[in-house]
Amino acid sequence: MTAKILFGFHAVTVRLKTAPQTIHEVYVDASRRDQRMRQFAARAEEAGVRLVESDDERLHKLCGSQRHQGVVAKVEPVPHIKSLDDLLDAVTEPPLLLVLDGVTDPHNLGACLRVADGAGAHAVIAPKDHAAGINATVAKVASGAAETMPYFMVTNLARTLNELKERNIWVVGTSDDAPKTLYEVELKGPLALVLGAEGTGMRQLTRKTCDELVQLPMRGAVESLNVSVASGICLYEALRQRG
Repeated sequence: MTAKILFGFHAVTVRLKTAPQTIHEVYVDASRRDQRMRQFAARAEEAGVRLVESDDERLHKLCGSQRHQGVVAKVEPVPHIKSLDDLLDAVTEPPLLLVLDGVTDPHNLGACLRVADGAGAHAVIAPKDHAAGINATVAKVASGAAETMPYFMVTNLARTLNELKERNIWVVGTSDDAPKTLYEVELKGPLALVLGAEGTGMRQLTRKTCDELVQLPMRGAVESLNVSVASGICLYEALRQRG
């Protein structure tokens, strides 16, 4: 199985906590001796993970980013649930899903995965042809959530939404021109929240497939919010209603 790269304290620490046996080795900046690095090294050694002292040039070459914080890990991919159907069959409470239509920026995807994990969503869904995939940048921004949050890329998003509706999952999309605000609809039951890319919003077919459209009230001069911020507002309102 091909090794993948994780970088940054959060992403690598989450893997140390959840699946240390999947870590081949961790490369650390030999010049960094601060408390955070010492604590991280102690945790890695306690988990039996091999540490390799490296310089900044090697760390940058390994992960392709200068934002590695002095920590880069080679890991095996963690096996996730293989299909959305399998996940939904296993969920014992009303499902809470985040659907992203057209979110192609890896920083936005990482932030969405992080907020979905924080709010207790069961999965994030995106179309294969209009979305960012999981890469090292996504994992870094997600602060470990890329390891814990199931992310399904589907061939046909509208068909997938219709299949969710067949499972009695209410599909709620966000749109600037929706007649109701987020706070006027009930979000307690089985729910899929659909958000489009910042600026362009959802594609027309995705919009038509939603059971209901809601808007986020905007009181200032800006016309829209970053998709990860909007996702957080929607997911945490659903969480609040669920008590």
